[in-house]
Amino acid sequence: MIEYLWKAAFVFYSQTSTQAEAWESKRLQLILEPKSSSVAPGMRPSATLPKLTPQERKPVDTCARYLLNNAKYLKYDDYLKAGFPIATGVIVAT
Repeated sequence: MIEYLWKAAFVFYSQTSTQAEAWESKRLQLILEPKSSSVAPGMRPSATLPKLTPQERKPVDTCARYLLNNAKYLKYDDYLKAGFPIATGVIVAT
């Protein structure tokens, strides 16, 4: 999920900008809280306002679609409260 957020951030800001980091961090925080449903709907209008081409805005649309399609699994606040690990890959219990 984080890789989708970063790719979307780079639509609006350069890869070396602190603004991209702030944009990604704000949305990641919302996803980790019980506010993930507000992230995807806010992304698409942001990509529409600067009149980006469909190709330029594709990472934003991909990220929003991922968040919407997987909303039932993005209950990170519940997972963290239960003490479950959160990662973007396979977690091996030892």
